[in-house]
Amino acid sequence: MSGRGPVEPGTVLWTPSPERREAARLTGYRRWLERRGRDELASYGDLWRFSVGEPEAFWRSILDHFDVPHDGDPEPVLGRSGMPGADWFPNVRLNYAEVALRRRDEAPALIARREDGLRRELSFGEVARQVGSVAAALRTLGVGPGDRVASCLPNVPEAAIALLACAGIGAIWSSCAPDFGARAAIDRFAQIEPKLLLGVDGYLYGGRRVERLEELATLRRELPSVETVVLLDYLEPGREAPAALGPSVRFGALLERDAEPAFERLPFSHPLWILYSSGTTGLPKGIVHGHGGIVLEHLKSNAFHFDLGAADRHYWFTSSGWMIWNVLAGSLLTGTAAVLYDGSPAQPDLGTTWRLAAEEGVTFFGTSPPFLAACQREGLSPRRAADLAGVRTLGCAGSPASPELCAWIYDEIAAGDLWLYCGSGGTDVASGLVSNQPLLPVYAGEMAAPCLGVAAAAFDPGGRPVTGELGEFVLTQPLPSMPLSLWNDPDGSRMHASYFDTYPGVWRHGDWIRFTERGSCAITGRSDATLNRGGVRMGTAEFYRVVEELPEITDSLVVDTGRLWLFIVTAEGVPFTPELEVRLRRALRETLSPRHEPDEVRAAPAIPRTLNGKKLEVPVKRILAGEDPERVANTGALGDPRALDFYVELAAGPGETRKGDR
Repeated sequence: MSGRGPVEPGTVLWTPSPERREAARLTGYRRWLERRGRDELASYGDLWRFSVGEPEAFWRSILDHFDVPHDGDPEPVLGRSGMPGADWFPNVRLNYAEVALRRRDEAPALIARREDGLRRELSFGEVARQVGSVAAALRTLGVGPGDRVASCLPNVPEAAIALLACAGIGAIWSSCAPDFGARAAIDRFAQIEPKLLLGVDGYLYGGRRVERLEELATLRRELPSVETVVLLDYLEPGREAPAALGPSVRFGALLERDAEPAFERLPFSHPLWILYSSGTTGLPKGIVHGHGGIVLEHLKSNAFHFDLGAADRHYWFTSSGWMIWNVLAGSLLTGTAAVLYDGSPAQPDLGTTWRLAAEEGVTFFGTSPPFLAACQREGLSPRRAADLAGVRTLGCAGSPASPELCAWIYDEIAAGDLWLYCGSGGTDVASGLVSNQPLLPVYAGEMAAPCLGVAAAAFDPGGRPVTGELGEFVLTQPLPSMPLSLWNDPDGSRMHASYFDTYPGVWRHGDWIRFTERGSCAITGRSDATLNRGGVRMGTAEFYRVVEELPEITDSLVVDTGRLWLFIVTAEGVPFTPELEVRLRRALRETLSPRHEPDEVRAAPAIPRTLNGKKLEVPVKRILAGEDPERVANTGALGDPRALDFYVELAAGPGETRKGDR
């Protein structure tokens, strides 16, 4: 809880100073537009209305403002404008890696830290040289345009270099973190039939050494399309590879031959990478994004929404299996250094990554609300644990941030003129859709506005836009970074069912959102995890805000199966007592409404989450409704596969679990 006590949603926590506004890259873009005759765009609201009112002019301006190298005529910007199937820049050819490697000096580009203290640094020039070498080696190994390359590398420079090498030759990148279970990785990679597999001998996490050679051999055996395995020696250089791995090449061998990077300029919609849906409710969807759409979206978001430039160092705690890793690697597009951390953020303590930020001169520090909440619960004051004066921006994404958490950030982290970036978007678009903006105030528990180019709205069930009440989060216009397709979906039926079956021609994102009259907004949870009490729809985030403010409770999960279930995890050594339940129910009634009082409150040993920290609301709901757990949740994609056991036993019926059991 913030030291201020309860914080009213929408409370202004920060306003950009004149100096901050003047230095913002968004201000530079606005002036660039003024010089081209658009002198009416005086505010962020004006810029956003231009971006959605004249989408073709806006996205052409992004291509031109960033001087993106390309061949072909940029007109028309949109060959076809409907959704799904919008056809952006049909005559343009470019390459993501060529844009990312425009900077070639000896300033740091990739700064890598491991939890055991190992540090490496590669300059922009060295990254380009290594990308050229790896690309040439990949061609020698028979990898070419359209071939898939699957990676199980950690968050290390080799992963970013391999991504850029693949992009440079037109191969299609796909990544799982090495902490994915073998089954979870196979479920993803088997769909795309990779030609080459990148793997690692092991990794470190939480002070433990985790071996991965056996799992890598399993992947090789279960992926018959793989012709070559490339092995990165991460724990023990030169260790003998097991025979079960089959033909393999050391990653270091890919760097032996000097070669300048050569870029294949590809159609704007040529596939760049395949990302995956969470895989918690069945076989993960392979989401295909294109070179051009990602180039424009990540240039826009890095420069205008993250406010990053050539003098910045961008850190985000992530694994290589989360979309944020792709965003972090994309720092190079704006000439920004990426700071990569591989390991646990709590090893040896929660101050680890705050100290890293101070030591590496991080200017943009990205993390998640659960990590910040853990620091808050531990009583850690980051600005006292490390010198954070150089951190200009704190990024916070992955789940909603409560008003109290936002206030705590300003009380315990802000060491200077700190801007809080809260954003929400997703793997589907590989970016943010609504977020705080560098020219607008920071509102507690809210995001300031839709991002540029994002025609966002809240729809009621009849497809009418609503303000001041919960609605389905929708996009009424296409974005260049929307999926080109879902893999193995030749007729587009899965794509249509995933995004367009509720409101024809309108993208349904799958979240509940509430827009205020001033244009700010709050995400309140997944719409497929909707709580419906007495005909009133409620999001899950407002429950968590109240429940997890109680100091005795560290985590919670709420699901509606016709009965409203609330599961809590109590703090270490704190029992779940009738008195605690009474206080919890009273807090929900008085802070929210009598409708929010659950039918059942149960203490649970753990709240199941994905590897990226998202709560498994829908899978638990389906398990409690009697569905087969193996069909609704892929345990290899979970942070702790055993966390589901409690809910499976509960669903089995009376006598399996007692109320309050821990």
